[in-house]
Amino acid sequence: MKAAIIDLGTNTCNLLIAEFINPGFRILHQSKQLVRLGDKDIRTNRISNEAVSRATAVLSAQQKIIKTHHIKKVCVFATSAVREADNKIEFLEKISNHTGWIVKVVSGEKEADLIFKGVLLAFEELENPSVILDIGGGSNELILAHKKEILWKESQPTGMVRVITQFALSDSLNPDELKILRNFFEVRHGDAFRQCKEKTINTLIGCSGAFDTITDIIDQVNPGEKQRRKQEISMNDFWKVHKMLIESTREERIQIKGMDMVRVDLIVPAMVFIGQLIEETGITQIIQTDFALREGVLFELMKSTNSGSF
Repeated sequence: MKAAIIDLGTNTCNLLIAEFINPGFRILHQSKQLVRLGDKDIRTNRISNEAVSRATAVLSAQQKIIKTHHIKKVCVFATSAVREADNKIEFLEKISNHTGWIVKVVSGEKEADLIFKGVLLAFEELENPSVILDIGGGSNELILAHKKEILWKESQPTGMVRVITQFALSDSLNPDELKILRNFFEVRHGDAFRQCKEKTINTLIGCSGAFDTITDIIDQVNPGEKQRRKQEISMNDFWKVHKMLIESTREERIQIKGMDMVRVDLIVPAMVFIGQLIEETGITQIIQTDFALREGVLFELMKSTNSGSF
């Protein structure tokens, strides 16, 4: 039995195709396309006509890939850009008319739950109390968890597309802008920082996105070249990459081996946020995983399959 899962995000549209092999799974295909639902109109909570055109074009291309695998079960999920958009109903109707798919818009709380389940698929259970961080284009999810249980979670509309749209950042970032960003993240995510300290969280699990780019830069591989269920990032390597990216210009980032072009404009505020989280909470271990929302949906589908309710 096979299934296709599409994560229609604020910046990228991610496709995962998997085959269920009881009691596990095999990934047949995974890819991402730049969709930029969160373009110039994100500040007014609208999806622009140009973004609609990009989305339909990307989904049509992914539909062709799915057809080559002869898949009937297609799950399409939309996150922050769509759930916050004032014109989401119009957008969803256009997508449905174009593809025949019904797109499910997930709440921030459900998104955090799915990310956690995706991490469980990679780790089975979390040996140490951990904070899971998924940095998106439209929202950021932080989930505090231990073993197979969520201790605390939040989803905030503070994704990096929203950040670079709200703040006109210099190329490269100057000290005053660094302070502005740190203050912004403290205001919006201060509760998460305090929860981490209160629960003595020492491990950060970084889901896909910026963390993929960090590990690609450390490993000196091209984006998408190396798949990682989980990989530890040494603190020394993290701070080296952090310093390099925070101080870089856009042109310098383009030249860095491992830099994903879909993330070249978003990686600097993302690094500010990650660095601040580590400093504020006393994190001593970082683990990167490719697994996130799509794999969380896969986790739920596998449970449905095993229970006979697929």
